[in-house]
Amino acid sequence: MPMRRYAFGRREEAVHPDSMRAALSEFISTLIFVFAGEGSVLALGKMYTEASPATGQVVVAISHALSLVVAVAIAFNTSGGHVNPAVTFSTLIGGRISLVRAIYYWVAQLLGAIVASVLLRFTTNGMRPVGFALASGVGVWHGLVFEIVMTFGLVYTVYATAIDPKRGSLGVIAPLAIGFIVGANILAGGPFDGASMNPARAFGPALVGWRWRNHWIYWVGPFVGATIAGLIYEFTIIQPETPLAHQPLSPEDY
Repeated sequence: MPMRRYAFGRREEAVHPDSMRAALSEFISTLIFVFAGEGSVLALGKMYTEASPATGQVVVAISHALSLVVAVAIAFNTSGGHVNPAVTFSTLIGGRISLVRAIYYWVAQLLGAIVASVLLRFTTNGMRPVGFALASGVGVWHGLVFEIVMTFGLVYTVYATAIDPKRGSLGVIAPLAIGFIVGANILAGGPFDGASMNPARAFGPALVGWRWRNHWIYWVGPFVGATIAGLIYEFTIIQPETPLAHQPLSPEDY
């Protein structure tokens, strides 16, 4: 199988309108996702103080799943609908986007998460974003492995439904599949470490709410899980007939 070919990115790409549009799409879609996801956590604590933990977990999982379906769908044709720095990193190591485009995406995603958290703090009259934390009795290594495994499942799903050139009509349901795996992982890992799978989703509330305890887990875990999933799918599942070009793929190629 031919090896992937990587690109830093040309100067023209850095100032091209398509790059700006893609970054704007990532900013808006991440803002929508984080606002709805973190907002559901704040709303649950304010409105349903007597709700059982199980009920609350289901509500949060559904909110994240539905909002991510929308966030991926609205950005899919412009940026590929990453909505997650770990997903962007997996496509970078797979040779599918340039480093310049990846940096644009990362900045846009982090800014979107920060703005969403600021808006939440303002609209809730000062409620402090909760973000993510390890549950009582859960060690840092347990949380780290949780994030690795859950992000692996997420990124593998992204590759199978949104990136694989042979996905065919499966690409139509890519936003649904991506949202569903996130919702399912929240049900599985939420009670233990919060189930972030997304450094931007963790960073925005952590910055605005100023909650940094064990925050590194929500960066290292997703990036490791995304790397493993991207490498496995890119180099063992996808079998290109010709080497990938130096230029990053356009959003239509996702």
